Amino acid sequence: MLQTIRDIDINGKRVFVRCDFNVPKDEFGNITDDRRIKAALPTIMYCIDHDCTIILASHFERPTPGIYEEKYSLDPVAKRLHVLLKKEILKASDVVGDDAKAKAKKLKNGDILLLANLRFHPGEITNDKKFAQELASFADVYINDAFGASHRKHASIYAMALEFPVASRAAGFLLAKEVSFFTKTLNNPDRPFLAVVGGSKVSGKLQALYNLMNKVDKIIVGGGMAFTFLKAQGYEIGKSLVEDELIDKAKEIMEKAHKKGVKFYLPVDMVVAAKMDEHATVKYLPSQEIPKDWMGLDIGPASSRLFREVINDTQVIVWNGPMGVYEMDKFAKGSVMMSHHIAESNATTIVGGGDTADVTKRAGDIDEMTFVSTGGGASLELMEGKKLPGIEVLEVKKS
Repeated sequence: MLQTIRDIDINGKRVFVRCDFNVPKDEFGNITDDRRIKAALPTIMYCIDHDCTIILASHFERPTPGIYEEKYSLDPVAKRLHVLLKKEILKASDVVGDDAKAKAKKLKNGDILLLANLRFHPGEITNDKKFAQELASFADVYINDAFGASHRKHASIYAMALEFPVASRAAGFLLAKEVSFFTKTLNNPDRPFLAVVGGSKVSGKLQALYNLMNKVDKIIVGGGMAFTFLKAQGYEIGKSLVEDELIDKAKEIMEKAHKKGVKFYLPVDMVVAAKMDEHATVKYLPSQEIPKDWMGLDIGPASSRLFREVINDTQVIVWNGPMGVYEMDKFAKGSVMMSHHIAESNATTIVGGGDTADVTKRAGDIDEMTFVSTGGGASLELMEGKKLPGIEVLEVKKS
C-alpha cells in the first residue's frame, strides 16, 4: 500500500518535497507550460496549512553533473511559484552547499526554500548515499511528489527516502493520484479497453505492448513504430523509420493479439514525403503503396477515420505516443485528429505524459481528457508492469 502525506504527521515539521519542475522553457528562458508546477500545489498548500517549513527540490533537464549552468537554473520556477502561491520563495544557489545549508537553517514555519537544480550535484544521478544523507539532514519528513522522475533510482528519489523512518516518508497528492489512476485502470478497467500506442520506436514500448496485450481488448499502433509492424506484414515501407531487428518481435506481438482475441489496428494510409522537411511535397497513400525512396511521416485521413470508429466503441482509453512527426505542422494532423477523437469520446481517457500531453495541449484538448499524466517515462513503465523505485520505497505493508 502506498503511504501518502495524509497518513503521516507533518504538523509543524520541516518537510522536504521532491517535486518535478522539469518544465519546458523557450529560448528566452520563459516557462511555456506550467502544468507540472501547478500539479505540485496541492501538496505544497497542504504543508503550508500544517504550519510546516518547506524545502522544495527538483531536477531540470540534463546539465553536466557538478557544473552550474544558468540555462538549467530553477529561477523561472521560483518566480512562477511566487505568482501561484503569492508567497516569497527563497532560493538556494547550490544543492547541499554552504548557501543551501545556511538558508535551510534560518527557515521559520511557513517559509519555502527552493534548492538549486538537483542534477548540478553529481551524486543525484548516481543515487549516492552521502549526497542523500546531506539532503535528508535538511528535514524531518520526506515527501515524493515527482511522479515523472519516480522510475529513476536517483538519490533524491530513492536513497534519500531510505534515510527517513517509514512513519516520516510518503507520497504527495500528485504521485498518489497518478499511481491510483494507472493501477485502477490497468488492473480493473471498464470494457472495451483500448490502448493507443505511438511514438518513434518499437524498442521503447515493446514491453508495454506485451503487458497491455493481457489487459486490453483493442490496440491501435501508430507513429514511427507502426512501420516495423507493416514491414513484418510484408509491406514496402520505403525509407520510413524501421527497426529490422525487431520484425520477428512485431510478428510475435501480432500473433499473440490474434490468439488472445485482441483487435490489433495499424494505419491503412500514410502522409509520405521524400524527406522530413516542413516544405517537402507530400502524398496521401495507402500503407501498401509507399514508394521506395519516400518515407511515412504521419497517419493519413483514412486511418484517422478508422481509428475514430475504433475509439467510439470503448469505455477506457490509454494513450501513449503521437501518430507522426507532430513537431512539424505538415505532419501533425494525424496526432491532432487522434487527440480530438479521444477527447470527444465518452470513454475515460488517460494520456501518458511527455509528447502525448504536448499533442493534447497543441490540439486544445488537454482539459477534455479525464487524466493527463505528468510523466511519460514513468507512466510507460507502469504500463509495462514494472515497479518504480520512487513508489516502491514509499509502500508499507497492510496492517
